[in-house]
Amino acid sequence: MNQQNSHELNTKKIKKIALVAHDNRKTDLSEWVKWNSKILSKHHLVCTGTTGMMVEEALMETLPKSDFENVTITKLKSGPLGGDQQLGAMISDDKIDILIFLWDPMQPQPHDVDVKALLRIATLYNIPTAINRSTADFIIASALFAADYKPVKKDYSVYLNRKWDQK
Repeated sequence: MNQQNSHELNTKKIKKIALVAHDNRKTDLSEWVKWNSKILSKHHLVCTGTTGMMVEEALMETLPKSDFENVTITKLKSGPLGGDQQLGAMISDDKIDILIFLWDPMQPQPHDVDVKALLRIATLYNIPTAINRSTADFIIASALFAADYKPVKKDYSVYLNRKWDQK
């Protein structure tokens, strides 16, 4: 299968990009957002808790005021307070195109099960997911980032239509 046939094209160019970072990775995400502010400002950003405030600050510092006024950021609850689950629901409802989640592999989180569930949903729905800065760089630099790209979704109809055995 060639590259052109390996994915569906979609008519939307504005991406819905989820940005999440654990506390020890917020500085990394802030630097990444500043570096990519011109690109990110053209898309709809969705963030959990304090990450949303940090992303807003980073864009405010980097962008001219007129460009910042056009930035769209949706702020969800903090991850441990349900933000990861809100984000997972948005992914399953096809309201997120890309997930950039800089998680901290060295620090246990009180909401580790929510983090695992979020990454599982992102994988299940086949959305591009970066869990480190290098992968985030590759995603935003990809020719597909600027294209009308929609990932192929796996057909789960067999699972959804299975018979329930009431034994």
